[in-house]
Order: sequence, then C-alpha cells, then structure tokens
Amino acid sequence: MSYTLSRLSILIVFAWLLAVPAYAAQQQTVGNFDIHYSAFNSTFLTPAIAKANDIERSRFNGVVNISVMDTRQATPTAVPVEISGIANNLLDARMTLKFRQVKEGDSIYYLAEVPFRDNQVINFQIAVKYGKELNTVVKFKQHFYTD
Repeated sequence: MSYTLSRLSILIVFAWLLAVPAYAAQQQTVGNFDIHYSAFNSTFLTPAIAKANDIERSRFNGVVNISVMDTRQATPTAVPVEISGIANNLLDARMTLKFRQVKEGDSIYYLAEVPFRDNQVINFQIAVKYGKELNTVVKFKQHFYTD
C-alpha cells in the first residue's frame, strides 16, 4: 500500500506543480544533467500523502524537492546523487537541510523540510554531486506564505 500511495503522492505533487504556474518546478542544466528543484508549502499535500512520505504537514513547514536527470540517453534517466543544502532567510538565520532519498521504480528524488514564517523569503543553496561528472551548487529562493 505504501508503494501505491507514495507513487500517487509523486503524481499529485508533480501534477500540482504543472497546474500552478506560479509554483512550477524549475531546473538548471549542468553539462549532461538536468537538476529539477521546487519548494512549496507542506499543506498542499493531503494528510495521507504527507504521512506516506514522512513529511510534517503544517502551515509553517515547506518541502524542497530535488531530482537529477542524466540527459545523455534518448530518454533521460534519474541518477542517485550526493546532496546537501542550507536554507536561510533574509535575516541570515541558517538551517541545514536534511534530505532523504525516495526511490520509486525508475524515479529518484530527494525531499527536505524547511520551517518558515508567514510572508518569508527563503534562500536555498543545494550542493549536488554525481561522481566526477557533476559537482555544482544550485541556488534559488522561494517566497512562502501560511494558509
């Protein structure tokens, strides 16, 4: 059941990201790799999906989602990476992100939670490494609001 629910959670999150342009997933291309990243409020997840993915669903909790695709093939494939990151607000309060890997079939992605206050901009710096082929830092910011 958790496999089905977890796969369903991925589909729902990505469908939501595609349906709401303001929160659309972003990507950075580095060599032969596409790094996809997004951040959103955990309350956008249903209670069942949050529980299945061990995410605290709270109006003061965000989720960061990272995936890396190797584009050398005709069909890009997900690759397992070493990942770490920090998040900081405009007052430079820093927090270390604790990513956990989620594997489902051919999909691999990394999730981390980040607390926030209403109307707060969070800056992210995510270090991504894949052997000797990829070693980069992705930087982006997300404006969070409580609902």
